[in-house]
Amino acid sequence: MDPASEEEHDEFRLDRTHFSVTRLTDPDDAVAYWLTRPPVERLQALELLRRTFYGYTSATEGLQRVLEVIQLKPPGSPAS
Repeated sequence: MDPASEEEHDEFRLDRTHFSVTRLTDPDDAVAYWLTRPPVERLQALELLRRTFYGYTSATEGLQRVLEVIQLKPPGSPAS
């Protein structure tokens, strides 16, 4: 595991003092909670879930993006 990844992972801890068991049929207030959180915090939580599910391999750190800009030639011009 990458040391930087371990440090990022250490920021998130499970608060075991705030834990409850509910029925699946009980209303869920998770959506309301996350809508009150700032976008940066929501993205950090999403990244934590992604890393927890997929792991910390270099392949999951992101894909390299390649961009190539081409010049369109007007119709009827000779191709080079």
